Amino acid sequence: MINTLIAFVKKLRDSLADKLGYYNVTLPYVVIVILALIFVVLGINLFIELTDTLTTDQLSYYDDKVTDFVISHRSSGLTDYFTFVTRVGDVNGYIVVTIITAIITLVVLKKRKYMMQIGLVMVLSALSNLVLKRAINRARPTIEHLVTAETLSYPSGHAMAAMSFYGFIMYLFYKMKMNKFIKYAGMLIMAILILSIGVSRIYLGVHFPSDIAGGFIAGAIWVVFCILIFNIIEVFRRDPVTDAIDDREDIYETD
Repeated sequence: MINTLIAFVKKLRDSLADKLGYYNVTLPYVVIVILALIFVVLGINLFIELTDTLTTDQLSYYDDKVTDFVISHRSSGLTDYFTFVTRVGDVNGYIVVTIITAIITLVVLKKRKYMMQIGLVMVLSALSNLVLKRAINRARPTIEHLVTAETLSYPSGHAMAAMSFYGFIMYLFYKMKMNKFIKYAGMLIMAILILSIGVSRIYLGVHFPSDIAGGFIAGAIWVVFCILIFNIIEVFRRDPVTDAIDDREDIYETD
């Protein structure tokens, strides 16, 4: 994605230079930031639209239909699976996964910045989830709970954290140079885990489907926004504004 951004910046830079008659080194980056903000604004708008329908009969109807369908498939095997998966999405689960991820990124890959980026995404996701839960103040479903849940319902913290954490891990798999089978298998596993954590909360009776949708949307907003910001920072690092234009051309060609 970094190389794609660099190519886009170069193309946009050249196009602007031709049209404006001079080179404005900051304008391409401003355009990228605007695009990132557009995505975030659209995502926030979608989240708000969903939030505004929480008390409507139509959303309640769909929540009930999806919930009834999911819990109608309860069995001992699925209960064991979804209980395990939801524990992976708990605080203790993320502590274990974070330790494993830290060992891989710091010791094996020697990429400290990946761990810092993962930590930032998770902190932003967790803090915003707490704020949203308190602001919206939606109670949990009244159906039987198969696990204990003490906080408020919307948006789902498990769904939001799963999308943020494992969604960013998916991005790192995509970004790193490795065997294609391992890359796409890892991305597929992350996607299945995200979906499983979301469905587990409905299956276990502790969330409405709309809670999961809201958590996924909010988590996706943070992931995409942070990915774009991280890559913009990397582009700035690779292409400092104080360098001569010819020097930057050499950088682009070598990348």
